Amino acid sequence: MTMDEIIGFVDGLDGVLTFRPGPGDGSPEISWGDTFFYYSPDGVVPATTQPFATIVTKNYPGDEASRLDRPDAFRVNVSPGKETFIRWTGHEPREAATAKADPSAAHTVIAHPVYGTIGWLAVVNPGPRTEAAVRDLLSTAYRLARSRYERRADAAR
Repeated sequence: MTMDEIIGFVDGLDGVLTFRPGPGDGSPEISWGDTFFYYSPDGVVPATTQPFATIVTKNYPGDEASRLDRPDAFRVNVSPGKETFIRWTGHEPREAATAKADPSAAHTVIAHPVYGTIGWLAVVNPGPRTEAAVRDLLSTAYRLARSRYERRADAAR
């Protein structure tokens, strides 16, 4: 599964804004080359909402365990909700895992090495073994983000 395939899949979901930071857009240079997915039917990057999924292409300070400094390495990060997190990891987000997964292992769904405590999952270089899972996780995260957006819009009316 390539980054372009993942981006194409998420772009195909109604109301998704795909943000790819780059020079001149005001984003920090470290984020250039990464991709952020928001539910934003108005096409504007939300100021107060986190993305529901991201693709990162490099190590960030404090987040080097996935070893994204390897050639062609990238990681898909997804916020699929507590129930889905528990189903994949066997524990609540704030609980410690009983078995430590290798955050650099390819094709493996794991608790995000930094944001797992808030319910994020991650997959380094998803492949045939994890493609269906990644699509399902992205769809779930999208539905949750859309639902939150709609609840907020209804409350504002």
